[in-house]
Amino acid sequence: MPAVSAGIVSLVLAYVLSQFYRAFLAVMAPVLQADIGASPGDLALSSGLWFIAFALMQIPVGGWLDRFGPRRTVAWMLALGGAGGAAVFALASQPWHLHLSLSLLGIGCAPALMGSYYIIARNYPAARFGTLAGAVVGFGSLGNILGAAPLVGAAEAFGWRPTMWGLAVITLAVAALIGGTVRDPDRLSADSPQGTFSEILRLRALWFILPLFAVNYAASGAIRGLWAGPWLADVLDADARTIGNVALAMGLAMVVGNFLVGPAARLLGGLRRTILIFTAATCAVLAAMWLIPQPSLGTATLLLALVGLSGAAYPLLMAHGRSFLPPHLVGRGVTFLNMFSIGGVGAMQFASRPVFEASQSAYPAPQAYAMLWLFFLIPLVIGLVLYFRTPEAKHA
Repeated sequence: MPAVSAGIVSLVLAYVLSQFYRAFLAVMAPVLQADIGASPGDLALSSGLWFIAFALMQIPVGGWLDRFGPRRTVAWMLALGGAGGAAVFALASQPWHLHLSLSLLGIGCAPALMGSYYIIARNYPAARFGTLAGAVVGFGSLGNILGAAPLVGAAEAFGWRPTMWGLAVITLAVAALIGGTVRDPDRLSADSPQGTFSEILRLRALWFILPLFAVNYAASGAIRGLWAGPWLADVLDADARTIGNVALAMGLAMVVGNFLVGPAARLLGGLRRTILIFTAATCAVLAAMWLIPQPSLGTATLLLALVGLSGAAYPLLMAHGRSFLPPHLVGRGVTFLNMFSIGGVGAMQFASRPVFEASQSAYPAPQAYAMLWLFFLIPLVIGLVLYFRTPEAKHA
């Protein structure tokens, strides 16, 4: 079966939007604070709600993928939640409107990546899952780029509200494209066992990979999606255009990282070894950010790019976890794993708000953000240590 089809392309476009909507607040922070009084704490709550809504929807999404297929599941949720959430954002006049908008956007984006993963897991050999999954995430990460300098340019040229209305229309168009082009995999035979989440939890091979799922994406996702902008503004006095350019560099690094992980796994001889190396590298970069609280703009840009590059092990983690799933658990299994990943980001986003506020009241801005980087570092180190007990993938 060809790796690229119109349906897969439309699902990748949906994931581009998903990446955009989880990351665009970082560069919108100055204008949202000026126009509707949204503080960094408000934006942390809004961003966290996106991830929590996204994570909570993974449980029903897994069942809907098995029952209705990715075509209807992704198209309807993206149209109602995605386009609807963008419209609410365009109308926002108070910070709580952003909370509602991001919650809807999280719901609408929840099945975007899992729809393509479901098709890949069902229609392609398990050995190709990591490479294809990384390619989907790599192309989808272009949303990170669009949510950086290009978004700043559009907001400056047209205003942020008309820009969000335009995004609502684009989101609705992508949902319609999915409805018209995606072909669902063949249904499992009637005598196939019906998978349950309790069955997934009984898979011992997943027990020590789940903690790393919960924290692996939290640092790069939270920093790119929220804290990079306020950090650059508060510590380095960066303006909106500078923040957009630095966020663009981090977004490009995330794209490169997602394309790099598949070949890296083949070069290094396995999923597990590659995940360990990439995660250890993220730990090292976060430690550097903690120990260098007030870097130059060039150093800050480099550190953020390295967080994005090294934090790209998610497709390999998904491939590792997927290798332990029998066919009848693929839909519920991949969404369950994704729930841990995105839920971890949401939980860390929520927790980062009081951590930063407490640090801000006790330290100057550079040291307050250094405490924030330490907050992201410690759980990642714990997840890395526990991951050592996960066995090798069944189908590498």
